[in-house]
Amino acid sequence: GHEFVGEVVRAPAAPAWEGRRVVGEINAACGHCAQCLAGRPTHCENRTVLGILGRDGVFAEYTTLPIANLHPVPDEVPDEMAVFTEPLAAALEVQQQVHIRPDDSVLVVGAGRLGQLAAWTLARTGAAVFAVVRHERQRALLQPYGVTPLREDEVPHWGMDVVVEATGSPEGFALAKEAVHPRGTLVLKSTYAGTPRIPMSALVVDEIHVVGSRCGPFAPALRLLAGGCLDPRPLIDARYSLADGLEAFAHAARRGVFKVLVQP
Repeated sequence: GHEFVGEVVRAPAAPAWEGRRVVGEINAACGHCAQCLAGRPTHCENRTVLGILGRDGVFAEYTTLPIANLHPVPDEVPDEMAVFTEPLAAALEVQQQVHIRPDDSVLVVGAGRLGQLAAWTLARTGAAVFAVVRHERQRALLQPYGVTPLREDEVPHWGMDVVVEATGSPEGFALAKEAVHPRGTLVLKSTYAGTPRIPMSALVVDEIHVVGSRCGPFAPALRLLAGGCLDPRPLIDARYSLADGLEAFAHAARRGVFKVLVQP
């Protein structure tokens, strides 16, 4: 429960925020540790993380966040778009970390919700963007953004300058490693369960630049939404009330589901 849009009900230290429609960055930083002072607040040594680490999430009528974490939602962005700000920002973080050139070939492995957003935003760089798909809906969602869908058996060996691995699975990692050429860049955009076996020697021999990628910038994500540059609403599969939250979880666990919304 960390992707949300809501209204500020009470902000005693900043009453001007009350009544504003907002989205919020999920990492609440202390502001005084070495990482914060070095300009890396998302890696704060004392951070809490909304719905993930030491801070209750948003499957509730009310939640709390520091004012510093909040971003006002432009009037022209409806709630059903604004709720995608956090994952859209995470997708944009790839371009914060890696310089994508217009003549690059870029592959996204995993065409789920985050993979779709990554592919859509990468396509705006002018690079040739490809995405590995497993079913027709993934293919259809990529089409408006000019992203070329590929089956796994169509992925070229050493054919990509940059590969974004968004599955969080050993199989996805192996496919990504197969696709990226020597001295290319491999971006790990999803966390992995357990401790996967990774062919470290191959990464060394091929001199692969490996980049871990997490949370990203909210302001440009909101600008893209407000400008109509992309519309994530086709990713929504269902809507549930908070009272039916358990049913929402069950629906979200179905194969092929992208996004289920829960509303108070």
